[in-house]
Amino acid sequence: MGVVEGWSEFNVAMMGATAALAGLVIVAASVNIREIIDAPSVAARLASAIAGLVLAIVGSAVGLIPGITALGYGVMMIVFGVVTALFSTQATRRIYENHHPANRLKLAKSVVGFVAPLGYVAGGILLVAGVDAGVFWFAAGAIAAIVAAVLISWIALVEVLR
Repeated sequence: MGVVEGWSEFNVAMMGATAALAGLVIVAASVNIREIIDAPSVAARLASAIAGLVLAIVGSAVGLIPGITALGYGVMMIVFGVVTALFSTQATRRIYENHHPANRLKLAKSVVGFVAPLGYVAGGILLVAGVDAGVFWFAAGAIAAIVAAVLISWIALVEVLR
């Protein structure tokens, strides 16, 4: 059994969990969508959180492709991780553009969105280099995506209702 096949049960569980959570985040945000749109840094942070969840969904789905090699898996996750990091980059830009006095902890707000993509990029680089432990970085990235999405969503929804 190859390194990728050994993670099929984890990938199935992560697909279900992250897909359900992504749906819940979108529904929760839709309740206050006007307020969220009116706060560009909040909207960008929510987009980053959803992108992280989509990355976890995609990462798990790619890991379930029959016959995918570790090299192929690694390359795909590097690409998807970098694309997802672009959402976090946009969120960081919006966070630093917001000069409201209540906008504190800018660095912490920014870093949260990068944890999952960096996990996937690091794991992808390891797999491309032939290090099977790269899949553990994908697992860490998926778990980080869930934690970040819950944290960002909760904070964003509280911020728009202040």
